[in-house]
Amino acid sequence: MARKKGIMSEHLKYEIARELGVDQLVSTAGWGAVSSRDCGNMVSKAIQIAERSLSPQQQV
Repeated sequence: MARKKGIMSEHLKYEIARELGVDQLVSTAGWGAVSSRDCGNMVSKAIQIAERSLSPQQQV
């Protein structure tokens, strides 16, 4: 069974990882080395970004 392509772009993932301070870990050991907690924090941050980008559109 083929693996589904992720929803977040690689650029966005690296940007969020940089903000959370796990970018060095990702660059040296890969995404598999990122802890569950940090992955959860990345998802929370991505949701915040998405909500901010949708807010002005909803006020039309």
